[in-house]
Amino acid sequence: MRMLKTLFATTVLGFGFAVGAHAEDAASYPSKPVNIIVPFAAGGGSDTLARAVGQKLGEMWKQPVIVVNRAGADGNIGAHSVAASAADGYTLMVLDIGTLTMGPVFYKNLPFDAATAFDPVTILTFSPHTLVIHPSVPAGSFKELLDYSKANPDTMNFAAHNNSAALAGHRLVAETAFDMMQIPYKGAGAAMTDLLGGQVNMSLVSLLLASPHIASGALKGVAVASPNRMASTPEIPTLIESGVPGYVMGSWQGVVAPAGVPADILKKINASIVEVLKMPDVKERLEASGAEIIANSSEEFGELLAEQRETFKQIAAQANVQPN
Repeated sequence: MRMLKTLFATTVLGFGFAVGAHAEDAASYPSKPVNIIVPFAAGGGSDTLARAVGQKLGEMWKQPVIVVNRAGADGNIGAHSVAASAADGYTLMVLDIGTLTMGPVFYKNLPFDAATAFDPVTILTFSPHTLVIHPSVPAGSFKELLDYSKANPDTMNFAAHNNSAALAGHRLVAETAFDMMQIPYKGAGAAMTDLLGGQVNMSLVSLLLASPHIASGALKGVAVASPNRMASTPEIPTLIESGVPGYVMGSWQGVVAPAGVPADILKKINASIVEVLKMPDVKERLEASGAEIIANSSEEFGELLAEQRETFKQIAAQANVQPN
C-alpha cells in the first residue's frame, strides 16, 4: 500500500456498515451466481481486473461469477443500477477512481449519492497515470513534447476516456500551459484504439493499460505521474523529474457493493478477494503490468473515498472545471 499512502493522506473517519435482515449467512454465501458489474466498456483496466478476479472467485466459491459491462455516462449508468440492486452480496461492481470521487465534480445531478449508496469492499490495484504518445509525434521526452505543443499550436489532441483522465489533462494544462485539445471518449478501449491508430496522438492512462503497448513499441511512454519511477518501467521518468513539481496522479480499481450488505457477507467477500490478489500467478501478472496490489480493508477503502472526494473537488476548482 506504499504508493497509495504516498499519493493520498487518509483521514480517520468512523465508518460502519448497515446490517440488514438476510436469509443466509457468510457460511453459505454464495449459494447462487454472483454478478460483477463493470460500468465501462470492455477492454479497459476495470474490465480486465474484473474478469481476472471474477474467474478466481468463481473457482474459489464454486459458483459462477458473471462480469457484465454496463457502460455509459462515465460509469454513472452502471453505478446507478448497482446502487438500486439488492444489498445481498450477489451484485458487486468493479470500478475505477473516477465514478465515486470525481463524478460529483463533473455532474450536478447524479442519480445516486456517491458518499452513501455503496459499501466499499476493497481496492484491487493502484496504477499511476502514464503520459503516452503515438510514435508519429516527434518527441522523446516531456520537455520535447511540451516545446513541440507550444511551437505547433492546435496540433496535439488528448484522448480523455474518463473523468480521471480528463482531470489529469486539465491539471497538466493548468500547470504547464501545454497546448492540446481534449477529446472525450466513452471508454478506455475506444480511446486506446484511436491512440494506437494515430487518430489522437496523446493520452494519460493507467500504466496497467499502457504497459503492453509501450513494451511493443506501439506507443511511447513519456512520463509517469508517480512519486518515483515504477519498477516495471524504470526507463520512464516521472513527471516530477520532467519539470512538473508535485504532479502525482493515478487510478485505482476497486470493488463496491450496494449499501447495506450484511457485515458478515461483506467481510467474506473482502477476504476472498484479498486471497485472490495474493495468489502468486495473479500477483506476478499484475505487478509485471505496472500495478501495485493494494488489497485493503473495507474501512480503509471508505476512508480513502471520503478523502479523495474532497481532494478532487479542490483540484477541479483550481482548474476551473464546471460540472454538467
